[in-house]
Amino acid sequence: MFSYTIKRVLSLVPVLLGLSLIVFFMIRAIPGDPAQIILGQLATKEAVADLTKQLGLDQPWYIQYFTYLGGLLTGDLGESIKTKTAISQEVWPYLAATIELSFCAIVIAIVIGVNAGIISAWYQNSWFDYIAMVLALIGVSMPIFWLGLMEQWVFAINLDWLPTSGREEVRNPVTSITNIYMIDTLLQGRMDQFWDVVKHLILPAFALATIPMAIIARITRSSMLEVMRSDFIRTARAKGLRMFWVVYKHSLKNAIIPVLTIIGLQTGLLLGGAILTETIFSWPGMGRYIYDAINARDYPVIQSGILIIAFIFVMINLVVDLLYAVIDPRIKYN
Repeated sequence: MFSYTIKRVLSLVPVLLGLSLIVFFMIRAIPGDPAQIILGQLATKEAVADLTKQLGLDQPWYIQYFTYLGGLLTGDLGESIKTKTAISQEVWPYLAATIELSFCAIVIAIVIGVNAGIISAWYQNSWFDYIAMVLALIGVSMPIFWLGLMEQWVFAINLDWLPTSGREEVRNPVTSITNIYMIDTLLQGRMDQFWDVVKHLILPAFALATIPMAIIARITRSSMLEVMRSDFIRTARAKGLRMFWVVYKHSLKNAIIPVLTIIGLQTGLLLGGAILTETIFSWPGMGRYIYDAINARDYPVIQSGILIIAFIFVMINLVVDLLYAVIDPRIKYN
């Protein structure tokens, strides 16, 4: 297991290098001159040329790339063209907001999706099975931006149960410690702020969880149906074991591998694909951070933001691979 882990970690290096090179060229294909955008349309050619030289954008592409790569190897993510601030100093609050939102969304997706899939498989061809699978199909097909707007219209505007946007109440801001507000409020013992943060999380988390929830439910149902036809499940039922233990201890444990794979993939996708949800609910996360950087042609921010998300994505997949052997002792890594 140790040697396999080392090999997998080392294999991430060329993946991230290749990704950084692809992103480097793609963002430079975006129309527009960063210096011109920063200075405005009324700026003189001399001012634009001076700023271009100051930013190093007049250098050949390979010098720009290796300069950026050298900074990465020393932990320097570069400096934002727009804010003139080191990216390593300003990126964490945005990343923490996305992590908090994605974590809540994947927890909702796992709890509802796995249990819906289990019940659908156990009561195959029942009314619950049909309704759950129809809802799963709708969940996969439903556009997130439409669902988010409908949530705001129903629960925030009409019923006035939940806030429409943001992470916190403007008149009662959270004192940041880790920038993950649920943790910060608990550390400070501010339960009033904690419940306010939870209220702000509910709508965007459910909107973001819809597609993963539907996919997890369908995969869980398919995997459970296959396992529950096995001889050892029939034996367990014949021995008189309680239904709960047959389902959650014997069936689910043997059906969890494909479900775990989907959970890992969906978690990574949530981190990188939350831009629509963050835009609709004015959530100050990585999606909004990178989106604003694209509009400002802020090359260092775009490169670093995408690379951070990619690194988290590949690390999640590595953890999922290692969990296979923990869950199923039959899997051996040699």
